[in-house]
Amino acid sequence: MDLYEYQAKDLFAKHGVAVVPGKVCFTPEEAQAVASDIGTTVVVKAQVKTGGRGKAGGVKLADNPSDARDRAQDILGLDIKGHVVHKVLVAEAADIASEYYVSFLLDRTNRTFLAMASVEGGVEIEEVAVNNPDALAMIRVDALVGCTVEKATEIADAAKFPAEVREQVIEMLQSLWKVLVEEDATLVEVNPLAKISDGRVLALDGKVSLDDNAQYRHEDHLALIDNAQTDAIELRAKEFDLNYVKLQGEVGIIGNGAGLVMSTLDVVAYAGEEFGGVKPANFLDIGGGASAQVMANGLDIVLGDPDVKAVFVNVFGGITACDAVANGIVQAVAMLADRGEPITKPIVCRIDGNNAVEGRRILDESGIALIERVETMDDAARRVAQLAAGK
Repeated sequence: MDLYEYQAKDLFAKHGVAVVPGKVCFTPEEAQAVASDIGTTVVVKAQVKTGGRGKAGGVKLADNPSDARDRAQDILGLDIKGHVVHKVLVAEAADIASEYYVSFLLDRTNRTFLAMASVEGGVEIEEVAVNNPDALAMIRVDALVGCTVEKATEIADAAKFPAEVREQVIEMLQSLWKVLVEEDATLVEVNPLAKISDGRVLALDGKVSLDDNAQYRHEDHLALIDNAQTDAIELRAKEFDLNYVKLQGEVGIIGNGAGLVMSTLDVVAYAGEEFGGVKPANFLDIGGGASAQVMANGLDIVLGDPDVKAVFVNVFGGITACDAVANGIVQAVAMLADRGEPITKPIVCRIDGNNAVEGRRILDESGIALIERVETMDDAARRVAQLAAGK
């Protein structure tokens, strides 16, 4: 789960990282009131889970409360890389002398944690990596040892932090490591980490990604979830514990196994080019145990998407045999009918693998008019794209 800036900075403050306090506002009038309470120049910052806010006009200075109201008016409703701004952070503007960059992240490729630091902050770190790679220090951190004073010193010196901020950076790196470990994060980033005119080093921005697999250890993280920005269908799928992602297309996809589902998305998109650009409408992995209830929930979610015109059920029987999957599909259709939600959209099924012959027989003899079985994955993708296009 990615956090908003204000949420990240709240976690920073909790673990002793120096930040500039601010308040989240949802209306221009709230921004004006907060600016009035602060009583000095403020910065109004769009709260969206993406970078490049400054370039998109999502970060503006305001000299007085009236100006803060106007700047919030400008930013609220702004579309930044597909993210619409619904709230802004209003905080005291810092008199910045220098901008730096620091982060800790999970390096899955090398199975370790990686610290990155640079004295060239305030810009996207990808630009630094490309234009001046020598200015970006990358130091591995052993998870069992952590970011000790010695490791933090190694990171700060590798990045060539100036002597006047070196000790503060070393201390802040240790605090940021505490955020990473104690909050079960996979990324903790500060950009910019700034030296302000009075010599203090502050985290002026923050980015944190939390590991959803560790959610059970952090009940307080539930309050950080912003369902207002989540698709309603995705929220419903989450209630069923389904791995679902909404896409912009017409073919509903149900498969067992993330790899198979990803391949299905590709073949459907390719086949859909023949029929005017038909595309997948979702990613839905029902996992290995395709029981009737799980399949019913999956069909319920996919068929409930008004954009879906046809459904492709692509299953490879492994631990769960194909006859069990086929019975699950047939029973799922019956369960939906019993709920008063009979299927009205065509369902193309391709099943293969363990006990596939019996599974195909069950589908062929089901007598369900809207279920159509196709032998191969490519042919099934073409057929479902054709049906979705109304041809």
